[in-house]
Amino acid sequence: MKKGIIILGSSNSNGTTSQIASFIVARTDFPIIDLNTKIIGKFDYEFNNRDDDFLPLIRHIVESYQIIVFATPVYWYSMSGTMKIFFDRLSDCLKTEKETGRKLRGMEMAVVCCGCDQELKEGFYMPFIETAKYLGMTYQGDMYCVEENGLPVINEAEVEVFLKGVKDEYSIIS
Repeated sequence: MKKGIIILGSSNSNGTTSQIASFIVARTDFPIIDLNTKIIGKFDYEFNNRDDDFLPLIRHIVESYQIIVFATPVYWYSMSGTMKIFFDRLSDCLKTEKETGRKLRGMEMAVVCCGCDQELKEGFYMPFIETAKYLGMTYQGDMYCVEENGLPVINEAEVEVFLKGVKDEYSIIS
């Protein structure tokens, strides 16, 4: 049975995106890694941040899981800055941590996001889809939840559709 992990990249560890991630955890038993609990510096070409939390985290992920669910709020029509820094640091896996980067190949990726607009703007998922392609990962799908009055509007039918692609292979708790 394959295992998955949720990477939460929000400025608010207890916000609506975290609530959506917890909703998914209740159905999958995937653990959540809150990027706010990690010290991850920005990407730089001299790799001066190699002693922060990114490399141990990405090594743990590629050794322990087969699917990564990225959970991010929609900030200014794109992923959060916290999530973007994580994505930028994937460059370490192409330059100095090539063996770790190779282990991303064949893994799977999905995205859950939350925003205030009734519909997500076109193009939001492009960085995720193209990153998956570039790294040789399989993009499994995505789900958008609208925030109203500080709470995510979670449509259980949409969650089931989102999880359907992984339902047979992953530990889904009914």
